[in-house]
Amino acid sequence: MGELVDKIKGNLDEAAGKIKQQSNDPETRDEGAAQELKGKGEQFAGKIKGALGDDI
Repeated sequence: MGELVDKIKGNLDEAAGKIKQQSNDPETRDEGAAQELKGKGEQFAGKIKGALGDDI
């Protein structure tokens, strides 16, 4: 179950980050880039959990 949750959270963070990067405010763009990176990390964690059978 953790695999799916991480992948969903990752997709949502990545999408929100991409939207924020379209802003005219440089601070918001930076925040969006960080959020997108966080989302990619969560997706990666989900893949690892899936490969290990949610045992981590």
